Amino acid sequence: MKAIRVDYSPNINGVVKIPGSKNSSLALLAAACLSDETITFKGIPNIADFRVICEMGEEVGLKIKREITGDVSIDPRSISSTDFDPVKSSSFRTAYYFVGALLAKYGKVSVGYPGGDNFVSRPIDQHIKALEMMGAEFTYHKDYYEVEAKELHGATIYFDTITSGATINAMLAAVRAKGKTVLLNAARDPEVIDTAIFLKTIGAKISGAGTDTIRITGVTQLHGGTHRVIPDRLIAGSFLIAAGVAGGSVTVTDVIPEHLGSCIAKLEEIGLEIDIRDNSITARSTGKLLASRIRTGMYPSFATDLQQPMTTLFTQASGKSIVAEKIYPNRFQHVGQLRKMGADIRVRSGVAFVKGKSNLIGTTVSASDIRAGISLILAGMVAEGTTYITGIEHIERGYEDAVNAFQSVGVRITKEDINYKFNNPFYGKAWKGC
Repeated sequence: MKAIRVDYSPNINGVVKIPGSKNSSLALLAAACLSDETITFKGIPNIADFRVICEMGEEVGLKIKREITGDVSIDPRSISSTDFDPVKSSSFRTAYYFVGALLAKYGKVSVGYPGGDNFVSRPIDQHIKALEMMGAEFTYHKDYYEVEAKELHGATIYFDTITSGATINAMLAAVRAKGKTVLLNAARDPEVIDTAIFLKTIGAKISGAGTDTIRITGVTQLHGGTHRVIPDRLIAGSFLIAAGVAGGSVTVTDVIPEHLGSCIAKLEEIGLEIDIRDNSITARSTGKLLASRIRTGMYPSFATDLQQPMTTLFTQASGKSIVAEKIYPNRFQHVGQLRKMGADIRVRSGVAFVKGKSNLIGTTVSASDIRAGISLILAGMVAEGTTYITGIEHIERGYEDAVNAFQSVGVRITKEDINYKFNNPFYGKAWKGC
């Protein structure tokens, strides 16, 4: 079993170049299928989810190639099937974007049920509602579902709850639907805007992305083009939080500071010094961390994906902090692992109460999802001794090379085989010979 080893690493310092956004990339890769020509993306991270999409694409005739420059080219013209392998497409959540992207062109798409990080309750009812209002019919099977539509037509769709995934999926379906579509109570996330900018680049007619009302007029064809993915605001935020956890100074570059407004404001409130430049942000520890409270919400509110790293930060602050999770109330799997390390945290009804100034002790813990894994790496940085984090496949779904990135700011972190260590009675002992 592979694990990430983290040793006590106080006072980190360094610069981290932020890669392209995972969440934006997964939407864009599917969106490219709407085109009638070849698409080139710059900045797609080489993460596990990308590699699964490449495998899925190969099986249905979608050509995806990563060039030596790192650019990713996609040619959708040779797609011969829209029946995706249910196992592969269930290994990450956003395979549903291929439904929105392919339904108008091919009339039928089948994918596995949404997988990926499990936060207990992550329904796709708003996806279903939107597509059905546009003329789609759903058929549910044991391991996959089918979506069919003789013709997609425009509709006025009001989302009952703000959802980035359903907003993007409906936007993809509407681009080649007949007539006009209006999305009300739409998500305003940077990833929604990024997807809309790309689609407009290749000929789509979209207005209002970034507001709560998006209007799309369907077109019959889309041309090729080149697009650069926005930087990953969630990775950037995690490294800024790391400076507060361990002390020291961390600079994240190739970022869009406006995307991190709520995170920056909260870190300043807690006690960090923040220096913002055109495309970089530096977080410096002042040696003092104040207790606070966060309440997650849809963009531009505090991101649910930064809740878990922030919880680790609160274990080192003075006083009692409160974390209210309003997006995924059950997204607290990391708390049990932090408590194994000595954190004093109680969870009740979607709210975590964190008592600060915890003396964390290194032990073996498990990552249940991407951001939970990052919160455990942060905890390992200030824990006495050594921390081993298993379940690293979850971390690798969102980080191309988390170990190297944390090493670049001075964290004592490596990837190791813990089966060998824990099952070998001679590991760590002097060999006396025969």
